[in-house]
Amino acid sequence: MDSFFITGTDTDVGKTYVTAGLAVTLRKMGIDVGVMKPFAAGTAQKKGFKSEDIEILSNAAQVNDPESLVNPQFFPIPASPYTASKKLKIKPKISTVLTNFKKLSKLHDLILVEGMGGLMTPIQKNYHIASLIKDMKIPSVIVTSSRIGTINHTLMTCMMCKKYKIPIQGIIINDFENGYPTPQLKRDLEDLTGVKVLGSIPFIKDMSDTSLNRIFKKNLDIKSLLK
Repeated sequence: MDSFFITGTDTDVGKTYVTAGLAVTLRKMGIDVGVMKPFAAGTAQKKGFKSEDIEILSNAAQVNDPESLVNPQFFPIPASPYTASKKLKIKPKISTVLTNFKKLSKLHDLILVEGMGGLMTPIQKNYHIASLIKDMKIPSVIVTSSRIGTINHTLMTCMMCKKYKIPIQGIIINDFENGYPTPQLKRDLEDLTGVKVLGSIPFIKDMSDTSLNRIFKKNLDIKSLLK
């Protein structure tokens, strides 16, 4: 069973919440789901995982994998791995990320890997999130928004996937703010990219297992994701 790299058209498009919803839904289907966020950044939490995103994902998948395995590198400033490593004089742990992914793949049936920012977020000068996905050799799922401008960002993301020869399993629209009507956006994105839109997720207030499972099963084509 393929693992998936959940990437976004930009930062703050809801990758973490989409990944969490997928983790809950697949787990409820009886699939042993693991999660991973290779690089995380921001203000560290005082308790538990340094990254709130890692806490959300681990809770959604109900896994007890060590933080160092799930999140090989945390930067305590809100920046790309490239910028953070330059400012903090810390080298990005790319080889550790790839090794950890292989270890997690042996522990679970499927791994949901959440990226940072967009596809071209720099890790090193000539190594981006797209480079990492290519090295992991797994297909991507693109999370986009419904806001105006999303077509441009989604087209560019799909073009970069094509350039890096990264298979795209589908697009998920995170409809959390006013913008394009989602039926129209779905039509246009599929026509322009040739990539299937797996569905549109409405704004989620309740992050409980029951709520996420219901919303994702109702609004996403899970069969197409897994085929």
